[in-house]
Amino acid sequence: MLIDSHAHLDDPKFNKDRDRLIKSLKQNDISLVINVGADVSSSIKSVKLADEYENIYAAVGVHPHSAKEMDDSTIDVLKAFAKRDKVVAIGEIGLDFHYDNSPRDIQRKWFIEQIKLAKELNMPIIVHSRDADQETFDILKEEADERLRGVLHCYSGSAEMAKDYIDLGFYISLAGPVTFKNARKPKEVAKVVPMDKLLIETDSPYLTPEPHRGKRNEPLYVRHVASMIAELRGMDFEDVGRITSENTKRLFNID
Repeated sequence: MLIDSHAHLDDPKFNKDRDRLIKSLKQNDISLVINVGADVSSSIKSVKLADEYENIYAAVGVHPHSAKEMDDSTIDVLKAFAKRDKVVAIGEIGLDFHYDNSPRDIQRKWFIEQIKLAKELNMPIIVHSRDADQETFDILKEEADERLRGVLHCYSGSAEMAKDYIDLGFYISLAGPVTFKNARKPKEVAKVVPMDKLLIETDSPYLTPEPHRGKRNEPLYVRHVASMIAELRGMDFEDVGRITSENTKRLFNID
């Protein structure tokens, strides 16, 4: 059984078949999905999905694209929803200097404030970082204490920096890009990250893996991520699934 540690099943792309898809997961060897918020609205939708379906857990947080929409009341809303039973993380939060949909100083401010919220609640964080590797690391290092833990989702940085994040106590999650033919960095990372620090994900409906590129991504396709990691490491597929599932449950404190 596999776990998709990061998906967005609340996305409108799933409106026509969401219920059927979620109910089909277990019979297709996907035991759990962590559904991750990207703003207040999607965070609330994630919580509702977790309430409705036994095999869905939720994370609540505001993505750097939407950081410009945040104020102090946003933190209060996230804090209230984070205390719900099946909410397991604050996320996804971080920095995105590729699109700069929010001003960088605003991204930094609300990344730090959401880290502080997670530490206050003793919850892990799910980190988005694009074209901001060093600054993301520097902020996490500055905020590091015994409460700070989490995962670099859909990790796209170097193998060397992955080791630095692991030294801070973070996990590394790989997604569809590890299956792409010319994706040198994710393949290097897949080979060197300690297995007890590795998660797998789809980031559905985005970043669809081979051989389904061009289609909507969905949690069922997390098997292609696991399969590529098994191939790169010379491991059995079943062992990759078992270990990454154990890691996901440990990080997010899921029984």
